[in-house]
This record gives sequence, C-alpha cells and structure tokens, in this order.
Amino acid sequence: MFTGIIESLGDIKMVRSTGQGGMRFAIETGINLDGTGLGESIAVNGACLTVVGIAGKRFDVDVSPETLEKTTLGNARAGERVNIERAMRLSDRLDGHLVSGHVDGVGSITGKKTAGNAVIITFGIPVSISRYIIKKGSVAVDGVSLTINNCDEKWFEVSIIPHTAALTTMGIKGVGGFVNIETDMIGRYVERFVKLQSAGNREKDVKSSIDMAFLAKSGYL
Repeated sequence: MFTGIIESLGDIKMVRSTGQGGMRFAIETGINLDGTGLGESIAVNGACLTVVGIAGKRFDVDVSPETLEKTTLGNARAGERVNIERAMRLSDRLDGHLVSGHVDGVGSITGKKTAGNAVIITFGIPVSISRYIIKKGSVAVDGVSLTINNCDEKWFEVSIIPHTAALTTMGIKGVGGFVNIETDMIGRYVERFVKLQSAGNREKDVKSSIDMAFLAKSGYL
C-alpha cells in the first residue's frame, strides 16, 4: 500500500530480458535504501514491484509480462526517469490517498498550460476507467496522488504546483507522453458492493414471487 507521495525521482540504469516475456530493471534512486529488504514493494511510476536486489541506492525489480502489457513500463528504457515510493508503514501519516500500486490503465497527456503558479495538465483516459474519475476526487498518475479539477468521459485535468513538478515526472513529461493511471480504490469497492447488493435484491425478488399459491396455481401442488 502506498500514499501517492513520491519520495524520489529514480533513473533506470538497466533494462534486460529475463526470458518468457519478463524484464528486470535496475533503478538508482536518491533515497537511502538501508531499511529496505529483498521482497519488499516499491512503486515505480505507480506500479507496485517487488525488490529482488539492493546495492547502495540502487535496486533491482523483476517486471512480469502482465505489468509490461498493462502499464507504461512495457516501453521503459535505460536513462528514463521514474517516480519512486516505498510501501507505507502502518504508523505513517496518510498525506495523499490510499494507493494500491495496481494500475487500472494507461493515459496520455493531451494538454499543459500555466495558470498562476500551477500547471494545468489534461490527461486522455480509456472510457473503461472514466466512471471512477470524479470532480474533486483522487487519482494516482504515475504514482502521484492528485486531485481532479474537472473531468469528462474521456479526460480529466489536474493542477500541478511547482513542488510536485520539481520532484516528480509531472514536470518532465510533455504533451503526448504516456502515464499510468490508478483510480480511487474506494470508488471501485463501492461499485462492487452496490452491484452485489443489487444482484442480491433481484434474487430475493425472484424467490419471493415463487410461493405456495404460485406453485398450486401452476399445478405443482
């Protein structure tokens, strides 16, 4: 579990195949990894990955074919800068919002404009995830916790303050760049519960219509 508050920009130093469609990345970061162990989770551009090697401020992760296909990491190259966040501790303050590191889809930057001290960025998104995007709701873009200013079926926009632009890839990527999108998990759970509740109610309605009178009228009694 993550918060969407990026700890550091990292540099991809190595990308190589591990066979059967998987890849291994070596990433150098600006944070001290002394307290990080093998098998722990680190979010790289918002995708939760497992650490398989550590050397100083550099760590290695294996990336599965599924992650390569569903996120921007499938096109990652050595020299690319990425957002880094280690998994949160239960004792940490939740400064952003709850982020699972499970990417819902890939979006693209369709516009950037300045508004006062902020940069307004517009992202194009797949229609399949737009129902989870709501005005003033939360979204993780490349792992960065952001608040949605406005949205529609195929896009949403956010404000990026100078601090966020300086410490994340939001200040680096331009129009046409691709990003990982994770919608607010609370919205997804609510939708799931509502669907199950609705299905349960429909099932109860069907059962309640089959009573002794119905069976007798139908010739079963």
